[in-house]
Amino acid sequence: MCERFEPRAIKFMAKIFYDHLIVYEEVEKGIDKVAKSQEERDELWQIVDELVHHRALGFILARLPRVHHEEFLEKFHRAPYDEGLFDYLKEKIGENLEELLREELGGLAYELLEEITGSKQKK
Repeated sequence: MCERFEPRAIKFMAKIFYDHLIVYEEVEKGIDKVAKSQEERDELWQIVDELVHHRALGFILARLPRVHHEEFLEKFHRAPYDEGLFDYLKEKIGENLEELLREELGGLAYELLEEITGSKQKK
């Protein structure tokens, strides 16, 4: 399987079509500060990955008309790495979902960093 995030060496995460929208460098620094072992680091990255995935799909499904949910999810499960999904979503939603999702996930990165480090970060 492909590595999901370049900076770390977790092999269990496959590439997802929205991965390029998130900058993980600061989150990685926060994890490196608090994790006392590789096991803790891997566990924190798995939690980050799950939160990002849930936030991204929830954000997408909230904007996508209900009638297209099943079709989108089938396409996503068949090829989660296909960046062409943004074209599909733009057609069905009528908005530049890529930019909206970039903003949403950027905010999540700061939320995660605050949770991980226990301090407020400047945006």
